[in-house]
Amino acid sequence: MWTLIAQIFPYAIAFTIPLLITALGGLFSERSGVVNIGLEGLMVVGSFSAAMVIYSLQPTMSIDIAVWIGLLAAALAGGLFSLLHAFASINLNANQVISGTAINMMAGALTVFLARNVTGSGNIPIVRGLIRRNIPVLSEIPIIGRLFFTGTYATTWLVLVILFIGWFVIYKTSYGLRLRACGEHPHAADSAGVNVYKTRYIAVIISGAFSGLGGGILLVTIAGEFTGSVAGLGFLALASLIFGQWKPLGILGATAFFGIASTIANVSSVIPMLQVIPGVLLKVFPYVVTLIALVAFSKSSQAPKAAGEPYEKGKR
Repeated sequence: MWTLIAQIFPYAIAFTIPLLITALGGLFSERSGVVNIGLEGLMVVGSFSAAMVIYSLQPTMSIDIAVWIGLLAAALAGGLFSLLHAFASINLNANQVISGTAINMMAGALTVFLARNVTGSGNIPIVRGLIRRNIPVLSEIPIIGRLFFTGTYATTWLVLVILFIGWFVIYKTSYGLRLRACGEHPHAADSAGVNVYKTRYIAVIISGAFSGLGGGILLVTIAGEFTGSVAGLGFLALASLIFGQWKPLGILGATAFFGIASTIANVSSVIPMLQVIPGVLLKVFPYVVTLIALVAFSKSSQAPKAAGEPYEKGKR
């Protein structure tokens, strides 16, 4: 049993990381008062951009360098694409849910169209993604070393560092205070000299960059090729954001739960005690739990008070 857990756990972490960075991006956006339903589409844009860059560069340079350039391109593309949502939500005062839904629809259609023009199909394969590596010394620690430091991706530690920095920025810096003020009482923040439009723009761009990075990480660690979809992980990240009560550590716990549940569902065929359960039930389990959790926590959820509300300067 221990051997099985040790084998499964690294895969659960790998599945959790794209969810975590995407949900963290959604946290920045919603803390500023802009609901971002478009996390799914932004992940697709990031996955496509990373695939395109790696596909183009892999014949001419080291695949490891190409992968990291691809991840950088994914973050940049996600940030740029999120400007559409920012402009519609902040400048045009459009309905943020409709704007985010439009982002999801545009991203899928546009990226598949471009992929077909590049490869002749909707898929963009890459030769190889990131390689799992053991962390010297730490991987030798009993139990903990086998679970956390054996066969890990470098992106896992990158995202955990970003999580810590995000927590510090939100709760320990003046920018974080302004960000939270814009999501709770934007008019009060404006009267205190905070530029609400600028703060929200930066938050939405961060959201797009993190979501794009999440799509890129998914490509180079799990998927292996761009297919025009991220299998609903953007919506699962959004659910994790709500389940985690719009707090970085809460999001970490929620995404870890979904990552472990999804991994168990994927490997259930090799676990004797789970083979008696129909595979389809295990595969829908994380999503059913998501719905139950959202219903159970709907009344106690503490979303930013101004989330989803367009801000009009001078209006009270």
